[in-house]
Amino acid sequence: MTAPRTEHLVLPGVLTEQQARATVAGLLAVQRADGAIPWFRGHHLDPWDHTEAAMALDAAGEHEAAARAYAWLARHQLPDGSWYAAYADGDAEEPTDLGRESNFTAYVAVGVWHHYLATGDDAFLDRMWPVVVAAVEHVLALQQPGGQIGWKREADGTPVTDALLTGSSSIHQALRCALAIAEQREEPQPDWELATGLLAHAIRRHPERFLDKNRYSMDWYYPVLGGAVSGAEAKARIDEGWDRFVVPKLGVRCVVPNPWVTGGESCELALTLWVMGESDRALEILQSVQHLRDTESGLYWTGYVFEDEAIWPRELTTWTAGSLLLAVAALGGDEPTCAVFSGSRLPAGLAPECC
Repeated sequence: MTAPRTEHLVLPGVLTEQQARATVAGLLAVQRADGAIPWFRGHHLDPWDHTEAAMALDAAGEHEAAARAYAWLARHQLPDGSWYAAYADGDAEEPTDLGRESNFTAYVAVGVWHHYLATGDDAFLDRMWPVVVAAVEHVLALQQPGGQIGWKREADGTPVTDALLTGSSSIHQALRCALAIAEQREEPQPDWELATGLLAHAIRRHPERFLDKNRYSMDWYYPVLGGAVSGAEAKARIDEGWDRFVVPKLGVRCVVPNPWVTGGESCELALTLWVMGESDRALEILQSVQHLRDTESGLYWTGYVFEDEAIWPRELTTWTAGSLLLAVAALGGDEPTCAVFSGSRLPAGLAPECC
């Protein structure tokens, strides 16, 4: 069994080594024997958050546990290349939401590439390549003429053509990871390259092609985190929304104007800031959400209503802990995590500058 690798998860004011080990242990305690990682035991699993938690396990050196999580996805992929949006407690025989969301399906490519960079396991990449191909083809079948990706398919297969900026930005990162896998395998995918470029252009230049969700902090930072917006544009975007979304010493609002900060969005913003080269601000954000840490389990509460000084909802979610560990791993220099989120091992320059 691999030993947890937590020295790079020590960050002043965020995690001591003992705390890092406790958080990793908390994730492992939630994972089912079959590899599934639900939000918490008794709640549902969704494929995106399941993958995020698996990536956090890889960042901590728990490669066998992460591999079990990806094996779960491989076993339960639907014939059309997707997964259902939710499964009761990670039980594949008990889906609770039969919709198939495009960004949930695409994210497997991010996890697979991250696991490969962490382990160098060519056999794993061989096994998961058909899974990634089927997932990408399912997602790209929902791409609209303007480049944006439709949100999902309904339970009966009907496509929902409305596009979400956060979801499409996450898909942009996933497509780049899928292309990196294809390059590693020497199996070029020019259609994927074209689709990724069109998607990036839509994200950068055509906000009207997406549903208006600008009250949500994820729509603010995800175009940067997903790699579609960078450089001076990224800085301008983050600076413009800072005072709307960031609550000093508490974290990041999920939705404006609600007085509710959430750990997942806060940690993702920290990761976004690290991507931009602003590690000091990233550290401050991570330090600001330590009031959400549960000392008994090592996990993190989903959010905090600061007007009422109340933890809400009363749930310790694996994806919140996972996002924190990934952000800390990036700041700590974990090479696979840095490579996936910085884009240093991903294709660039795919977006056309016309239209």
